[in-house]
Amino acid sequence: MYNKFIKRLLDIILSGIALIVLSPILLIVAILVRTKLGSPVIFHQERPGKDEKIFTLCKFRTMTDEKDGNGNLLPDEVRLTKFGKMLRSTSLDELPELWNIFKGDMSIVGPRPLLIKYLPLYNEEQKHRHDVRPGLTGLAQINGRNAITWEKKFEYDVEYVRNISFMTDIKIIFGTVMAVLKRDGISSETSATMEAFTGTPGKES
Repeated sequence: MYNKFIKRLLDIILSGIALIVLSPILLIVAILVRTKLGSPVIFHQERPGKDEKIFTLCKFRTMTDEKDGNGNLLPDEVRLTKFGKMLRSTSLDELPELWNIFKGDMSIVGPRPLLIKYLPLYNEEQKHRHDVRPGLTGLAQINGRNAITWEKKFEYDVEYVRNISFMTDIKIIFGTVMAVLKRDGISSETSATMEAFTGTPGKES
């Protein structure tokens, strides 16, 4: 009952209220992004959602468009400015995703929507992360975020999918607030953001 009806109703109500209440913050962040990083202010990227249906994710941009002499984008650690790092560490860059939640592309809680190019790389167990709507935050985000391995992230994702409940969502939301305040797991140990997923060794996809 909760997963099929109540969860979506709460997503609509809470994201709608958040968009209204946080509109001044959204405006201020948008102005700062335009001033410090340029345009477009909103970063759009196609991501797979529930049942691997593709939708357009909305986030505030956190990187510049700096390129090398051949016209190729410079590495993330070069393009990710101090201001961009602040947006990520406070999760302010994620606020436009409230619109994705309101529209029904996402949920407040669920596995994070990743890149389309990862779809062929998941093994049969990992594919279950797409059995539900992706989330603004999830079980993996309160258990290490980008500081844990991809495999561990997917274990948390599938664990969530199989144990969805109102109390689980409440715990994850409060856990997310704490993780953001502590700024835990913003990046991995070897990357400014997170290394690309290349598949799980030793398991058939």
